[in-house]
Amino acid sequence: MRMFSGFLSGLSLVLALYGGAPACAATPDTVDFADLTWTEIRDAIHAGDTTIIIPVGGTEQSGPYIAVGKHDVRAMILARRIARDAGHTLVAPVVAYVPEGGTSPRTSHMRFPGTISITPATFRALLSDAAESFRVQGFRRVVLIGDHGGYQKDLRAVADTLNRRWQGAHVLYVAAYYDVVPGAYSTWLRQHGHAAEVGMHADLSDTSLMLALDPALVRTQALRAAPLPTTAQGVYGGDPRQASAALGQVGANMQVTAAVAAMQHDPTGQNPH
Repeated sequence: MRMFSGFLSGLSLVLALYGGAPACAATPDTVDFADLTWTEIRDAIHAGDTTIIIPVGGTEQSGPYIAVGKHDVRAMILARRIARDAGHTLVAPVVAYVPEGGTSPRTSHMRFPGTISITPATFRALLSDAAESFRVQGFRRVVLIGDHGGYQKDLRAVADTLNRRWQGAHVLYVAAYYDVVPGAYSTWLRQHGHAAEVGMHADLSDTSLMLALDPALVRTQALRAAPLPTTAQGVYGGDPRQASAALGQVGANMQVTAAVAAMQHDPTGQNPH
């Protein structure tokens, strides 16, 4: 009997400490569509979160020193920052399968192990179907940002096609998100003493961006100790060996600022702000 009384006393203490019932988990502080339940997504849309970003990455070789998931990770991290800065915006799962070259014969990045490629037609169909899924749920604006240069024309084509078809919703293709990297960011690097190190792929800018956003994907020690990488190694122009997180943060900030500005000045007139 004493043992049972002791058990009840202990149980009473536990109930007192924890309120007598399991606590209900609050809606998580996240902009990730995939981290929410369907009811939380429904309620978010009803509360005005009617914009969703589809971040488009790509799985490709990026030289010997950057992991092949580079574009996927960068697109997702920056999309989250953009969504929070813009407000009333969620972020869809990243699109990791994109056109990266032919398979027979093997062309472009498909010449290297580690790359996954789909046809442009498949890519456009995938994006169109995903965007349509969001539209019928109640999202009024689907924002496309792409971290890789090769499919930018496809993003624009998908936006143009759906905008001709849809009523009451639209697709915003944010070209400025990608254009910053070969444009304003590369110009900034050249003006700050890195003219000879800026190239087109897996160069100083590419590597610096990765160091700023997810340094675990850069093989830093091997990079610093290596001779100058070549095109045969998948590095197209430029010297990545002096890349740094500080340099990369400049470019990342530029990309976020450019994307948020494009969303805030959306000419369609359907910006929820």
